[in-house]
Amino acid sequence: MPSNDARILLQAAVPTAAVGAIAAAVGGVVAGGKGAIGAVVATLVVILFMGLGLYVLQRTAKSLPHLFQAMGLLLYTAQILLLFIFVAAFKNTSLFNPKSFALTLVATTLAWIGAQARAHMKAKILYVEPESSKGDKPEKTGHSS
Repeated sequence: MPSNDARILLQAAVPTAAVGAIAAAVGGVVAGGKGAIGAVVATLVVILFMGLGLYVLQRTAKSLPHLFQAMGLLLYTAQILLLFIFVAAFKNTSLFNPKSFALTLVATTLAWIGAQARAHMKAKILYVEPESSKGDKPEKTGHSS
């Protein structure tokens, strides 16, 4: 994974894990051990889904750049639908507190999206290919200002 991609993944995963840890503490206080377990499971689900989504999106951007925007919209729609399916599937579970699970799922998803947006805004990603050593003209890969 290129360094920019790994940096963005790390900058999104760390705040998400921090929100999950806070949610686990709150879930533990409010709903006991099952509340903490529900929060931890939700945090792991979000980090796994969103991390895999970011990986797929970065691979799409490199191999099929013309499909990047459509793939991004499809991917985020699929992720949200899968998260709703997880909430529906575990709403009557006795393994952990379902309310803690659902609230943590929403909170960590929002934390991931916000952190990823911030990481992308702060990333200094070139939109023009630098000149090669052969003296070729640089190739534009984005919009020019």
